[in-house]
Amino acid sequence: MNLHALLRQRAADGKPLRVALIGAGKFGSMYLSQARKTPGIHVVAIADLSPDRAKASLMRTGWEAERFTARTIEDAARHGTTCIVDDGTKVITSPHVDIVIDATGNPAIGIRHVLACCDHGKHIVMVNVEADALAGPLLARRAAQAGIVYSLAYGDQPALICEQVDWARAAGFEVVAAGKGTKYLPEYHASTPDTVWPYYGFTPEMVANGDFNAQMFNSFLDGTKSAIEMAAVANATGLTPAPGGLEFPPCGVDDLARVMRPQNVGGHLHHSGQVEVVSSVERDGRPVFRDLRWGVYVTFVADTDYVERCFREYGLLTDSTGRYTAMYKPYHLIGLELGISVASVGLRREPTGAPQDFVGDVVATAKRHLVAGEMLDGEGGYTVYGKLMPAADSLALGGLPLGLAHGVKLLNPVAAGAPVRWADVAFNADSEAVRFRREMEQIFTAPRKLAA
Repeated sequence: MNLHALLRQRAADGKPLRVALIGAGKFGSMYLSQARKTPGIHVVAIADLSPDRAKASLMRTGWEAERFTARTIEDAARHGTTCIVDDGTKVITSPHVDIVIDATGNPAIGIRHVLACCDHGKHIVMVNVEADALAGPLLARRAAQAGIVYSLAYGDQPALICEQVDWARAAGFEVVAAGKGTKYLPEYHASTPDTVWPYYGFTPEMVANGDFNAQMFNSFLDGTKSAIEMAAVANATGLTPAPGGLEFPPCGVDDLARVMRPQNVGGHLHHSGQVEVVSSVERDGRPVFRDLRWGVYVTFVADTDYVERCFREYGLLTDSTGRYTAMYKPYHLIGLELGISVASVGLRREPTGAPQDFVGDVVATAKRHLVAGEMLDGEGGYTVYGKLMPAADSLALGGLPLGLAHGVKLLNPVAAGAPVRWADVAFNADSEAVRFRREMEQIFTAPRKLAA
């Protein structure tokens, strides 16, 4: 509750948290808009493959040109300015950086950046949830062994969900379900970059006049991003996916307590302690009343008549039994809130969510019938979408992680709606990302010693 006071003290002491941002896209730009006026924060460096894009982001978000003219990271650190470079390695290896933010969205690059942070003693904030879903449990373990903090990014929905789960558990409640809202219909799984815009209501003129990335938008629509984010939540909280993955039940905020409870008490959930995403539209396309499309939620249960009475006395919406209730946050501010992670990591050495175990996984799943010889094009593309699975089921299947389903050739045909397996593709066993993921699979399937 006192992060701002601690930041002000760092500013007064002349010891700001020294931050480097890798990736000046939308999320990174939103963070920059707030970092410029946050006490106790010094963005020493920004790394982007296009330095001109980074400069444009700074100008667009209110930075004065003289604040990012430093020629070197050392000069930026000395004079309180910001240096722009085109190589993320430079900011990670610099002795003038304390905290690195990876906002690249590239899972292979994210793995490389985390391991470099381990080598050079830099805390890492992972906006790159794609890398976290691919290999987060082992990345977090390596970070802990290196004595650095590995954190999910506050403002993104996974960290906000983790916060709600932690709140409920710290208050002594049993968490029944947690997740977020999105717009979903079953047909969206087959969407491609060619079909995505009508689902969003964008006209050709709007697309032509805007700066829209069709594949990125499609990853949100076809269910992939939801699967990635819920895998991150599952691994950070221990809440588990349903055996069949996400089901996206239509549900508004007033019905969370009724719908997001187990089937054996009249709800939708496969089991208590589940991650799930709720849809903002009914299956016939009608809008859900008071939907949670932009927000996050947690449902929890009263274990005594006394607590049930307290729910009633303080006006909580419950199910018909009076025992199940919910808390929700209707919006998330994405990069505008990222400073909470930076402050928590830098001042308290505490992550705003981090993987604890390998509980959920995201498996590449065919959007249509795929034939041998085709090249998979990854997240939001034409060939596959990401499906959430319990990690144990994914490993037993030999499922190909969605984060490695880009630029690989199919060896076998895969039916529409079927998972793609490692054995179905010609993957490069020598790539860093493949080796690291395979190592994680071996570590988390090894027999575990029981505590004495």
